[in-house]
Order: sequence, then C-alpha cells, then structure tokens
Amino acid sequence: MTDIVPQLLDWYDREQRDLPWRRPGVSAWQVLVSEFMLQQTPVARVEPIWREWVARWPTPSATAAAGPADVLRAWGKLGYPRRAKRLHECATVIATEHGDVVPSDVDTLLTLPGIGAYTARAVACFAYRKRVPVVDTNVRRVVARVVHGRADSPSSVRDLDDVARLLPDDGDAPRFSVALMELGATVCTARAPRCGLCPLGRCAWRSSGYPPAASPARRAQRYAGTDRQVRGKLLDVLRDNSSAVTREQLDVVWLTDTAQRDRALASLLVDGLVEQTSDGRFALAGEGD
Repeated sequence: MTDIVPQLLDWYDREQRDLPWRRPGVSAWQVLVSEFMLQQTPVARVEPIWREWVARWPTPSATAAAGPADVLRAWGKLGYPRRAKRLHECATVIATEHGDVVPSDVDTLLTLPGIGAYTARAVACFAYRKRVPVVDTNVRRVVARVVHGRADSPSSVRDLDDVARLLPDDGDAPRFSVALMELGATVCTARAPRCGLCPLGRCAWRSSGYPPAASPARRAQRYAGTDRQVRGKLLDVLRDNSSAVTREQLDVVWLTDTAQRDRALASLLVDGLVEQTSDGRFALAGEGD
C-alpha cells in the first residue's frame, strides 16, 4: 500500500489542525508534557492548560523545582490527577539523571516515571523525528479499517508491526505517523466516520461494504456519580485553599453517599495527592505539616 503515503501526507499538509505542540521550536520536554496531558483528555481541554504550563515551567528542571501542590493546581480540570504527580516525578528524574534533557531513545524513555509504550514512541517520533511506529486508538482504528477491513481492532502487539510496515523509509516517517493519527481523530472516527472526506484511494473496510465490528462498541465512560467525580470535588476544595482544611469542609462536598466520599478521600491519600496533618486536617501534597 505504498500509495497511502503521498495521499495521506498531501491531505495532512492541507487539513492538519494547528496544535501548539506541533509547531516548530517546541522542545522535547514540551512535547512530552502534551502527551501526558492528552491521555484520555480532549485536545480542547488540554490546549489552554498546556500553554500555561510550558510558559510557567518550560523545562524539566523548572517543573521539578515546583512544589507538588503547585503542579496539582496547574493541572486544573484535566482529570486523572495522578498524571500530574507522575509528570512531576518524570521531570525530577530528567533534571537530575539526564542533564535536563529528555532522552531520545525509546528504551530510555520507558524507564522514566509515567511513560509507557505509546508515550515513549510518541516522544521519540514527534520530538526527535525517529522512525518508530506510534500506535494510539486512532491509529489502531485506521489500520484495522484500511489494511484489514475491520471496523476496529483490539490492542495487539501486531499493531506496531502493521504500522512499521506502512512507514516510509525516509524523513517523512514522523510526519506520516502524525498524519495517520490525525486521520483517525478527525475523519476515520469511531462513531461517525466521514468516509466521503477520506483522502485514501483504497480502504479494505470501505471496499468490503463497511462490515460491523465483531463486538459491540464500548460505552463511553460514565463520570457523574463515580469515585472520580468525588475525588475531583475533594481536590477542588484543596486547590482553592492555600492551607490545610478540616474534615468538615471536605465532607460537605458529597453528601449523597458518605461511604463513597470516605473511599474517595482514602484513595487520594494512598495516591499521595493529599496529605493529612498532625492535627487531622487535609492538604494537597506538599502542603501538610
């Protein structure tokens, strides 16, 4: 399928979204920050917080020097605040063990806190222009449809091999990787693919009459009423206070299910996002006694 390369690159040059972390001059660290933030979070929510973050802490050492409470406040409403804690830990390791320079190879990146297989390859590819396959949900879906004629595909080790075979052998490989991701995010979407706008001349799924997925689509994750929502409400109270708060101040944010509230608070303590002071009050990490 060698014709997919020029077709996709031409389309990407015309239709790519203007995302700030893709612009020239963005550092490897700033690319890494975007990848942490974009996990399970829409671009529209990430962009303003990313801009503020890299303006305030443009390097790993600047982030590492910040207090954990400052980092949690700056994370704001992105959700999954453990990512902020891991990003802070990652910054500390890069600053102290790698001379404030984000490693460029996948194996070293994988040793850093909070970095898994996808993020390691994304940083190597998008920040350092390495020819490595980068597979997220969008890429996996595009390959399943275009190459294999399936509506979607579960995560598989074979995904990396499939994408590696599609990559051009020259310097266009990183641009092709981001273009493949962009196609899945904006055209070859999960629920309402816009096949009439697809730039690819051949697609096995389209040619076979759009067969449905073998298993039903996963339901979108519910947020209202979950422990995640309760954790967020508790963290909101702590973010809004520069000093420790009483248990009573936390209790009033969730009266629907007191056992759930207690469970959520306990999990925040276990995750190291919240600390309890010697007098029984609660504060963000780093702002206790």
